[in-house]
Amino acid sequence: MASRILTRALLPRVAIPAPAIRNLTTSAVRNNAAVAGAVPLPARKPVGALRGGLFGFFFGSTLAGAGVYYYAVQEYKTSNELLTEDIYALQHSVERLSEYITAMEQKMELLEKKKR
Repeated sequence: MASRILTRALLPRVAIPAPAIRNLTTSAVRNNAAVAGAVPLPARKPVGALRGGLFGFFFGSTLAGAGVYYYAVQEYKTSNELLTEDIYALQHSVERLSEYITAMEQKMELLEKKKR
């Protein structure tokens, strides 16, 4: 025991930094609530909850409406292009049929002239 006292006395005194300790702190309201027997915190009023809900609803509705409009316009364009292609194909077929009928009529006229 005497050796411990002497060795400490002979060692140079060096300042040893204290370990970094973080103290737990609480707010005064929580501290008083813990001391006074768990008094509940005051309830927060929903400031702007209705306004935020309406804004979110209208924003979501607008996005959904824009998506549906974009989809509908694309479908309309696609169906319109297909219908236009079908009309052109039908027009081309009618022209070929008309040419074929006129060619047949001319051949029939030639045959009738030869028979006479």
